[in-house]
Amino acid sequence: MQIGQKIKFLRQQNMLTQEELADRCELSKGFISLLERDMTSPSIATLKDILETLGTDLASFFTETEDEKVVFGDEDYAVKDDTELGNKVCWLIPNAQKNEMEPIMVTLEPGGKTYPDNPHEGEEIGYVLEGTVVITVGSQKYTARKGQSFLIRPDKPHFISNNSKHRARIFWVSTPPSF
Repeated sequence: MQIGQKIKFLRQQNMLTQEELADRCELSKGFISLLERDMTSPSIATLKDILETLGTDLASFFTETEDEKVVFGDEDYAVKDDTELGNKVCWLIPNAQKNEMEPIMVTLEPGGKTYPDNPHEGEEIGYVLEGTVVITVGSQKYTARKGQSFLIRPDKPHFISNNSKHRARIFWVSTPPSF
């Protein structure tokens, strides 16, 4: 761990110059400069004073945070193949149920459909990547083709089916997560 870089980052985050930090900690500007370049090490007492001035403490300063994953690929996806309904659901973000929205990729084989969903809170949007699908909301049916999107306000039972002879694929996002 490079203590100096973390101190410099915190100093800049607090919009302090090296001189201002040095003054508040009763240290020299030269010492702060050397410290930030990892050319010297502070005593524990001095480090505690610097960190207190910067709004943190030793425990927080030395706790390494794990980088949040932003990009996901095949190795991260969870897939459920439902041969009875003729669909495959691929969860694109691991543990998405912890987020505010849940993106999935749905593949519908000819004659396939999604599991009928009962009314729930939130909204669902989808984009047809391939094929043609029929969106059934309550007793109403809507057709969406490749390149078209749809919005479902799930206040009625709803599901999506593929009544064609060709496979269909949909990018689908539900908020809050419900899949």
